Amino acid sequence: MGTEQDRRELVAAIMKDTRIATLTYQDAEGRLVSMPMGTQDFEDAGTVWFITQKSSEKIAAISARPDVNVAYAADKGWVSLSGTARLSDDRAKLKELWDASAGIFMSGGPDDPDNVLLRVDGSTAEYWESPGKVAAAVTLVKGLLTDGEPDLGDNAVVDV
Repeated sequence: MGTEQDRRELVAAIMKDTRIATLTYQDAEGRLVSMPMGTQDFEDAGTVWFITQKSSEKIAAISARPDVNVAYAADKGWVSLSGTARLSDDRAKLKELWDASAGIFMSGGPDDPDNVLLRVDGSTAEYWESPGKVAAAVTLVKGLLTDGEPDLGDNAVVDV
């Protein structure tokens, strides 16, 4: 599986290749809620930024229970990033990260006080390295036709 640095680089590569991630948090009743979020930037695999609305139920829930998970899937593999989320009202960072895709989903632009950043500081990332799409499909079929277990690739946990 390579060195710790190799594993961190693979995690970062998978995250960079995935434009839309899945954010999972707990709602006010403690139920898990998952939703697609566009990753705007990450400084490294340990810090991820999303643009969102301050007035959303999601922000209220995350403010009360900040433990989150962000999942990424790309051709290289899959990443499950566990960490803590917090609201950021850093207007300069919001303007830096604002792009045309943000304008599609959010009105008012980066100067609208309801548009804010959600920063996720990861603590660990579990990843599964894909053995290749074709190989995975063949192996899965083999697993279905025989009593054998399909080879879904390597996985490991990395501190981020």
